Amino acid sequence: MTEPPTNPYRMPQQPYYQPPTQPPTQPQQQRRRGWILPVGAAVVVVLVGGGVGGYLWLENRSSGSPAGTPDVVDVKTSQAPVAASAAAPPDVCTMLPKQEVERLVPDATVRGDSRESDYTVDFDCTWENLNISFGEYTRSRTIEVKIDQHKPDGAKTGRAMAEQSYDFDYTSARYRETHKPTLKPGEKDYSSSVTEIPGVGDGAYAQYTWRRDKVLAYAYGQAFGRVGDMTIEVRFQAGQQRKDALVLTNDTKQSITEANAIREVSGIIGHIAKGLADWQAKHPGALASPKPAATTSPSARPTPSQSTLAAMPPLCQAVSEAATALVPEPLVRTRAQEDGNDRQTECRWLTQNGPASAGMKRLASVMITIHDFANRAGTADPVSAKGFYTKKYGSAKLMQDFIGDKRMTWGPLTDHKGLGEAAFSQYLGDRKNEFFNGSTNLFVRKGALVVEISYGGAVLPVDAANNSPKVKIFEPKEADAGALSVARAVEAYFKGGATGS
Repeated sequence: MTEPPTNPYRMPQQPYYQPPTQPPTQPQQQRRRGWILPVGAAVVVVLVGGGVGGYLWLENRSSGSPAGTPDVVDVKTSQAPVAASAAAPPDVCTMLPKQEVERLVPDATVRGDSRESDYTVDFDCTWENLNISFGEYTRSRTIEVKIDQHKPDGAKTGRAMAEQSYDFDYTSARYRETHKPTLKPGEKDYSSSVTEIPGVGDGAYAQYTWRRDKVLAYAYGQAFGRVGDMTIEVRFQAGQQRKDALVLTNDTKQSITEANAIREVSGIIGHIAKGLADWQAKHPGALASPKPAATTSPSARPTPSQSTLAAMPPLCQAVSEAATALVPEPLVRTRAQEDGNDRQTECRWLTQNGPASAGMKRLASVMITIHDFANRAGTADPVSAKGFYTKKYGSAKLMQDFIGDKRMTWGPLTDHKGLGEAAFSQYLGDRKNEFFNGSTNLFVRKGALVVEISYGGAVLPVDAANNSPKVKIFEPKEADAGALSVARAVEAYFKGGATGS
């Protein structure tokens, strides 16, 4: 007989929802590129500090400086420009110091691209990580840099075309300072004053944008600059949301503050402008050639490998009596593995032919998985444990309202007092997969430990298939009571002083 699965049902990985976040429609310049990639969302409360910092309410809005006077090209006296020689393109993705990238976007996926149009040669780079685990929160960070090298157009040099593009963007930014778009009920929109950035290229400025509606909320800083015949556009977006928040909502979303957004994009554009100036000094008058797109991902962590343990760890021994009361004469298995900072120990008690009425058999299992979190120094890490627990709690809260395949039935989320520092459970009736069963998953958090308890099973005729309509899965009352009895044994173990690592 094929052995039934004993791991609790795992919810499919939820995609990260990234809404489009284009600014309000402005008069568009014919040759100016828009932002291609959608970006995430954020809410009223906003992020403070550089890197992965804390949070504050939206700060006071600063004023900007008047625009500079653009250079003018005299068409009457200018000669038609000479065709520039081609040169290897600037490598935008290497212009930010590694330590700066790691601070702003830890473990970033880096994508570089370049292309050529009738009027510009374009170079882009994106550093992105939308799934940064930080305690009870999931953080998202994105840096986008776009470089346009402008080609001569008739009597206008590439530099003159770049000045025209920069001036247009500056005028648009000034327009956004005072323009108030028509908003629907529940919508909010704010664009900051323009902030001049001294000492960067041939001119640079920054602006902050914050928007919110009933579903989406986000904020970001932008910086624009010019170096010779090249224009620069930078965007930095950072936000976070609690792991137990409802998906596709702005519930608990937080985003970067105006002061921090302006500071970060000002620093980023400074690095980019210096890199472009160095490239132009090495290739005076040259027009860069585009190169194929490239993506660099952070090194993947090795797939965790399981090892069988010769003896049960103390916690499993402590709950063995409660487990065997539910699963008499079981097959016992103990395994261990490490997944990053999560050291896992899995203990299972399984029976495939437990006591039942004549002509029937009982399939039942108890499994506990001990998640023991430790930091790099090897000491207990209760913050990571709390983050893991919060994520599981959020998934359960989502599934209790899930309307989908009727063959999979999730019960309501139930909080349990008196178990660890926090505990909850949820029932799942599975009439879809190879082994029909009803089970309750119960999570208990204590210090750096999260103990995941699963008890479930079914009763069926001896000669029936495991997914036969004749299978009677455990009802919520039975599965809940069994999981809770094991959880009480875990709590008794905790009272002996065990909290992990």
